[in-house]
Amino acid sequence: MPALPQRIVVIGGGASGHMAAISAKTHDPQAEVYLLEKSDKWLAKVRISGGGRCNVTHNCVEPRKLARHYPRGEAFVRKVFTAWGQPQTVNWFARHGVALKVEADGRMFPETDDSRTVIDALQEAAVALGVRTRLHCPVTMLERSEVPGTLWSLTTPADVLLAHRVIIATGGSPKDEGLSWLRALGHDVVPAVPSLFTFNLPDDPIRELMGVVAPRVRLRIEGGTLESEGPLLITHWGLSGPAVLRLSAFGARILHDLHYAYTVRVDWLGEVGEGPARERLLLQAQEHPKRQLVNATGFALPARLWAYLLHRAGLPPEKPLGELGKKGTDRLLDVLTNDRYAAKGKTTFKEEFVTAGGIALHQVDPATLESRVTPGLHFAGEVLDIDGITGGFNFQAAWSTGWLAGRAAALDTTERTV
Repeated sequence: MPALPQRIVVIGGGASGHMAAISAKTHDPQAEVYLLEKSDKWLAKVRISGGGRCNVTHNCVEPRKLARHYPRGEAFVRKVFTAWGQPQTVNWFARHGVALKVEADGRMFPETDDSRTVIDALQEAAVALGVRTRLHCPVTMLERSEVPGTLWSLTTPADVLLAHRVIIATGGSPKDEGLSWLRALGHDVVPAVPSLFTFNLPDDPIRELMGVVAPRVRLRIEGGTLESEGPLLITHWGLSGPAVLRLSAFGARILHDLHYAYTVRVDWLGEVGEGPARERLLLQAQEHPKRQLVNATGFALPARLWAYLLHRAGLPPEKPLGELGKKGTDRLLDVLTNDRYAAKGKTTFKEEFVTAGGIALHQVDPATLESRVTPGLHFAGEVLDIDGITGGFNFQAAWSTGWLAGRAAALDTTERTV
């Protein structure tokens, strides 16, 4: 029986899976590289990301700083990004016809503002290299091979594939049993909980301000140390925007344990603080005593939100600043800097579903993404217990872990170079 050519099978046709297959074929052009996807679509999450524009990565270059945007896996991804990080990602896409632009908040999108550009680049690279792709191809069984010279046997609806190396890039699983097949191979699986979700405020009148953005707030979960700062968006179901999403990511497990019922405190003035805010009110009251509260200046809040907060403090908008008094000032400042909302439940942020959980990182080598307990098995993307905040960070982890897993699988245990 002739020797089987070096064969690498990648399970999962998303962002990390494509990058893993491309990297494997790049580093060993003679290898047979298979990319298997159980659904009928390639790169489904890339397609819908960023409202169809695809937030490819973030304009944060230094590995240590980049890693701070990952609530789980910071130390692990710091090593990954040192080996193949944001600059390599930007360069790879540039070489494959995808020029990226940086937006004001640091997010990076293709200049075309079309996720199809990213999809085409990945698929065309895979085809050009000779990656063998299969849709509608779930792996129903993964087990050790009994055929000499191979490590793995993969059962699919069409056939049984023998492989020297397998890369798991199946994404996060919202249900614990979704990764039970990897637990059966000896891996510890951190139970999945949702990350990146918005705060539901059932029946709260603030929802009537849907579409209003507060430019910089400070959020805190009552009874703990969880805090976040940034823009806040009011929606028809509650609170969203960068400040909320960051808090939901870093507090994913804590909020899960609270059954998504908690009080969120909002400092609508963000970094201003109660002391300076009080001084501004007193100064205006002295200089413009007849000015109505609704026309008070210096707080950088949208007019509709300001009027709502005055009502919440029990203060008529037409009340002159000179008649506010100490009690009125205290009530207003309490609402401005220490507002409270009862959150119950959560809503997925747009189409972005991210889970906190997956393969425990202590069982994975960050240099090769190879399992420390099952040699010849590598991981890439959200199947690992890694998740980032919104802003291109989850895709960056997918590109980086995919590239390193593919490279290591192709070069086996020989010297690995970028």
